[in-house]
Amino acid sequence: MASAHDGTGRLFVVDQVGKIRIIGSDGKLMTDPFLDLSGLIVPLKSDYDERGTLGLAFHPDYAKNGRFFVYYTTPLRTGAPAGWDHTNTLAEFSVSKDNPNKGDLASQKTVLQIDQPEFNHDSGHITFGPDGYLYIPIGDGGGANDVDVGHTPNFGNAQDLSELHGSILRIDVNGNPGDYTVPKDNPFVGQDKIAPEIYAYGLRNPYHISFDMGGDKQLFAADAGQNEYEEVDIVTAGGNYGWNIKEGTHCFNAKDPKTEIDSCASTGADGKPLIDPIIEYSHDQVGVVVIGGYIYRGSAITNLAGYYIFGDYNKANSDQPDGTLLWAEAPDSGTGMWKWGELKVASMPNDRLGAHVLGIGQGDDGELYVMTSQSGAPTGDTGKVWKLVPAEGTSSESTAEATSKTGATNMPNATAAPQATTAPAATSAPAATPAPATTPG
Repeated sequence: MASAHDGTGRLFVVDQVGKIRIIGSDGKLMTDPFLDLSGLIVPLKSDYDERGTLGLAFHPDYAKNGRFFVYYTTPLRTGAPAGWDHTNTLAEFSVSKDNPNKGDLASQKTVLQIDQPEFNHDSGHITFGPDGYLYIPIGDGGGANDVDVGHTPNFGNAQDLSELHGSILRIDVNGNPGDYTVPKDNPFVGQDKIAPEIYAYGLRNPYHISFDMGGDKQLFAADAGQNEYEEVDIVTAGGNYGWNIKEGTHCFNAKDPKTEIDSCASTGADGKPLIDPIIEYSHDQVGVVVIGGYIYRGSAITNLAGYYIFGDYNKANSDQPDGTLLWAEAPDSGTGMWKWGELKVASMPNDRLGAHVLGIGQGDDGELYVMTSQSGAPTGDTGKVWKLVPAEGTSSESTAEATSKTGATNMPNATAAPQATTAPAATSAPAATPAPATTPG
């Protein structure tokens, strides 16, 4: 989900199967899509897929220039390595001159293409930072463990600074449409054999990134884990977030993942320290794939102000749709691990959504939306968009009652939601660690 930041109050929902839909300021889903890329994306699998239309970002001056960017997966381009799966494409478009609710498909200009060896770990939740530059999360190339075909031997793509995979890129698209340059203050500019677009690295599948619209404007990245742990990172320029040396805060044995190791390197190949996440949980504690969110800066649920609201795709070993909403609170010291817990959903069975959590969006007013589906595949029409509001019968200013009793209520924000997108996958595994407290405090 994205906002055009143009004062219209519209929300743009990215549908994996190729369409971008608009929810108007009246909360109703518009019939015609804003943009339809279904004829351009790589054909999707009917049972499970991570490819498709994955990201949307509007230029900071969209209200004046009408420029927007889409990240999607296309068939493997000519000249790509033989046997690889597809090509991830970042393209620029313009809004129609005649209809503000219609993007001009013919205006497409390719900005960047990255060939992908496997079908998964495409990431793609692009966003503009407060500095006006475009940030692009890129997975490690897919498969598992950051090894095998298309992965740098011995230490994987995510630790290879000559590779764009397994990183967050930062580029300047403020020049001629379809072109980009590398910001002069990117951390690796001018360094030999290092891709200058890289802003941070050591990431497996940073499925969702977001900037805090308040505070210090920090960049958060939810990085989907492999076998046991999910994580959320605060991303800084030049940071190495550990994959595949570590999974979360734990040493990872890429050559034999079933065999645990007690020690591992504390630095990357460049000698710089690995950065641990601010949030970590095991698959047994919550679920199998972290779904990134936002620092809550809205006004409707005041007791959640300053909390990071995020989620998890689905419970481990569950054969039913059962995703989880979560909150996290920064430590008083400002550093170290954040306290986190489940955000309960009033008026729903067991105070839970009863659906796969696919994404979390944010409006211009800081209010949050949750995207769900009953399907784990890019098929069907069970996708919904919900708005988080204070629980019925409670005051948004009553911190104790609103959080300890119910947290937040789910209310539909569209009369008919678009087909849902699918979240990345990770393999479930045992070995839970004690869970932190489950209510904000």
